[in-house]
Amino acid sequence: MPERGPTDDRVANVQENGAPDSLELLAFSFTQPLLPISPAARRRAWMDEAKDHWPNRCLPLLIANESGWTIPNPISFTATWNGDESPEGVRIEFSGEHDPQPPPVVSHFGFGVITWAIPYVFRTPPGYNLLARGPANLPKDGIWPLEGIVETDWAVANFTMNWKLTRIDHSVSFEAGEPFCMIVPQRRGELEAFEPRVRQLESEPGLASEFELFAANRQTMQINKFLSKHVEELESYKTDWEGHYYRGLAPSGRPAQTHQTRVSLKKFRADAGQDGGPADR
Repeated sequence: MPERGPTDDRVANVQENGAPDSLELLAFSFTQPLLPISPAARRRAWMDEAKDHWPNRCLPLLIANESGWTIPNPISFTATWNGDESPEGVRIEFSGEHDPQPPPVVSHFGFGVITWAIPYVFRTPPGYNLLARGPANLPKDGIWPLEGIVETDWAVANFTMNWKLTRIDHSVSFEAGEPFCMIVPQRRGELEAFEPRVRQLESEPGLASEFELFAANRQTMQINKFLSKHVEELESYKTDWEGHYYRGLAPSGRPAQTHQTRVSLKKFRADAGQDGGPADR
């Protein structure tokens, strides 16, 4: 994990090259009531509850947290898998006196998998897919989100979001409003365009010099931390090399050409004249 840095939101979100031209992401609803689609939250409860809130100093975690839009679970329920590979092996119990009809989540595929049907048909610009995944950096004991990539520039059907229960006879609960799906547009074919290479660090003198400075600073910090083990926390531990990445600086002080400290996604809005829409509420 790259260096941790301060969590002060006043740190500039520098994108000197600018964002690409606006791209349209459409969500066509076909059910009522509408499930809101919201820009993913930056913070996570487990990150806030950690000692000294250390995960909130890791900028890569924070950026990943908010790099997509999330869809919330509509009603609280508990799912338990007895190990049977058939769909009947999963028991889903909804909160309240009666089970909702139709149920928003079912055991459809078997093998301990539970399934939500996404109540939207999405449309992305030509050449763009939609990655459907679990919310970033939001672990849940006993269950794992299954990811899928859909060609939403031409597909005419909605898709499902699936999670696999991983522990037999272990009950897993989802609360109403808890995000269960995160959608992230991706340009089709972009990964294949990369030409992977492996080189010796010494072949790039400038990079090697910066890395050596980083490594030396890190070693010094570790020594100081060891020598000051009876001190709860060194102030320098929060402000020296640990903050370089967050501020977009190399250890020498050289600034990055572009640097991002926040992801500010637009909210879904209903078009004028439309009866409702998947707006963030």
